[in-house]
Amino acid sequence: MSLLIKDLHVSINGVEILKGINLEIKKDQIHALMGPNGAGKSTLGNVLMGHPNYKIDSGSIMLDGKDITKLRPNERAKLGLFLSFQYPREITGVTISNFLRTALNAVKGTNIGVVEFYNLLKEKMARLNIDSSFSKRYVNEGFSGGEKKRAEILQLSVLEPKYAILDETDSGLDADALKIVANGINEMRNSERGFLLITHYYRILNIITPDTVSIIIDGKIVKTGGKELAHEIEDSGFAEFLEASL
Repeated sequence: MSLLIKDLHVSINGVEILKGINLEIKKDQIHALMGPNGAGKSTLGNVLMGHPNYKIDSGSIMLDGKDITKLRPNERAKLGLFLSFQYPREITGVTISNFLRTALNAVKGTNIGVVEFYNLLKEKMARLNIDSSFSKRYVNEGFSGGEKKRAEILQLSVLEPKYAILDETDSGLDADALKIVANGINEMRNSERGFLLITHYYRILNIITPDTVSIIIDGKIVKTGGKELAHEIEDSGFAEFLEASL
């Protein structure tokens, strides 16, 4: 069982962005997707979640054998797909607690009451070392970069998806915030969940050890390997792959 992307071609406003992506994110594994700015990393994350601004010209996205290529974002979420945003939006007037309870009930098709959910959320926050007062704040309003990313990981913990796409979760974090966020991801790692970890920095991979690393350049996967490939990028950058793509 896996999240399988086959020969995916994607465009926006008539311009091709993804040029035949083949990628497999297996359960119980972390697949790191690395590449320079503008390579198509975030585009892939948005397309997997069903962002309407992108046009899939050809190819398919399969989630545990089910074709989700034409499904809406909420339908993909109900099947177990989750996207952590690179730039989370503020939602004024909606507390984290209310937001997460509504999201959980919508995704799982349940009707968890306030008290039951409060106990669940309290447990999740304790495991992620998040202060209980966090749940009473409005979603991302006045949050630091680190707090926004921790809120995303809390969502991941509460919703417990089958596959999590983490779009540059390490972006803009200082060393302490990075460690907290990365440890939260490690806490969620298990045999029933797969991760696509999108990044162009090596530093988060010092804390989260990937099973597989793929390099994307100009909308194409140019190399896939083990964690040693991330070390190669740390030492030499993307110059070799950029030159080869010309």
